[in-house]
Amino acid sequence: MIVEQRTYTLHPGKLPQFLDLVGKRGLAIQTPVLGNLIGYFTVDIGELNQAVHLWGFADLAEREDRRGQLAAMAEWQEFAQLVLPLIQGMKTQILKPTGFSPIR
Repeated sequence: MIVEQRTYTLHPGKLPQFLDLVGKRGLAIQTPVLGNLIGYFTVDIGELNQAVHLWGFADLAEREDRRGQLAAMAEWQEFAQLVLPLIQGMKTQILKPTGFSPIR
């Protein structure tokens, strides 16, 4: 298993609007395609105005396939046009669990 950690840095003051859109529309589109949402978080201490979400995949090939399916959906493309103006930057990391991690 791998975990994709994606961090969005939002323009100051735009985090509440971003979270509202994700909660009301985005997750309903993403979850059936991406599958394993591990968690969705905001940053409270450190670099602020950030939302972080974690998705689990069997491997990089599954991630690539599922992300490709999502990107091809008209509904996702419409949603992206709503949230992209709110986003200042994005960082994606792939996390590999250790042999003793409870998530494998």
